[in-house]
Amino acid sequence: MDDAAGLAIAFEEAQASYDEGGIPCVKKWKTAVDGCAEPSLTRPRFLLCTQIGAALVDSSGKLLGRGHNMRVQLGSAIHHGETSALFNSGRLPAKAYKGSTMYTTLSPCDMCTGACLLYGIARVVIGENRNFIGGEAYLKQRGVEVVVLDDDKCRTLMDKFIAEKPDVWNEDIGVEERVYSKE
Repeated sequence: MDDAAGLAIAFEEAQASYDEGGIPCVKKWKTAVDGCAEPSLTRPRFLLCTQIGAALVDSSGKLLGRGHNMRVQLGSAIHHGETSALFNSGRLPAKAYKGSTMYTTLSPCDMCTGACLLYGIARVVIGENRNFIGGEAYLKQRGVEVVVLDDDKCRTLMDKFIAEKPDVWNEDIGVEERVYSKE
């Protein structure tokens, strides 16, 4: 899978969430993880509504999992886009992550950076990092390939979300007021 296709999956998650309203709204349950490596899994998957999407793809290009930020919907401090993609990937052996790529619409925060490192994800492809720069330097320091696509769609959607819901954004990144990564 090329980077544009991987990011398109992550953006689908982000856009669908935004279109659903970006409010606490569990719309329905599914009993299988759509489009993932293990469709027989019976763990429920939420279809919810916040604006950061992610997709995890293995070294052969197979989609392992996809997800989006669900902190508001679940009242959770840890359900970010990347961690949701990992959750929706299900329980996998360590070798499944070897050579994998995490596609994310926004630069991963420190927690999601740590999750990528924990599972040995080899590449992180970022849609945009103008609104927020997370752990990119640490990923690189630890040998992870980091690619920033500077995608207009990702940036525009994130700009709109931040303008409409600054308090939710600030809470998501753990600050009291808006932080600009690049001025």
